[in-house]
Amino acid sequence: VQGLDPERVIHIGSVSKSLSPALRLGWMVLPERYVDAVLAVKGEREAWAGVPDQLALADFIVSGSYDRHVRRMRQRYRRRRDRLVAALAERAPHIEVTGVAAGLHAVLRLPPGTEQSAVKAAVWQGVALDGLGDFRHPEAVTAAPDGLVVGYATPAEHAYAAAVDALCGVLPPV
Repeated sequence: VQGLDPERVIHIGSVSKSLSPALRLGWMVLPERYVDAVLAVKGEREAWAGVPDQLALADFIVSGSYDRHVRRMRQRYRRRRDRLVAALAERAPHIEVTGVAAGLHAVLRLPPGTEQSAVKAAVWQGVALDGLGDFRHPEAVTAAPDGLVVGYATPAEHAYAAAVDALCGVLPPV
């Protein structure tokens, strides 16, 4: 989209999710009129990233390795999401999985009034997730449904089945 109208569209990206947030590498493709203002707000504290990291990323991209990595991880996360959806369909069919079948998170719709108890149960079981309410603006006037935001990228492969089991164990019954 940015290439179609470079004077009106800002493109922002990072490698935080595709590689690691520790790299602290990101980019902005800005219309010329915004460059000075963005640099002023950004400040000198973060005016640059490490040159070796930038050069390594550039080589990773040019060699095609970054593309291969992203494709491999996309397939891995799709399989994990599919496993999560299948487990929920079998063990908690009353829980609806919503959202785009991509990325690193799924949103689970819960029966009304059950979000807080599910979040508390998850904490007790060591399951890391967020209530959908944490993402609502405090002054929102419309009531939004209860739900959970579940990340499926973090557990190690050998621990993934146990993590899904623990999640299913904290979900409210029908």
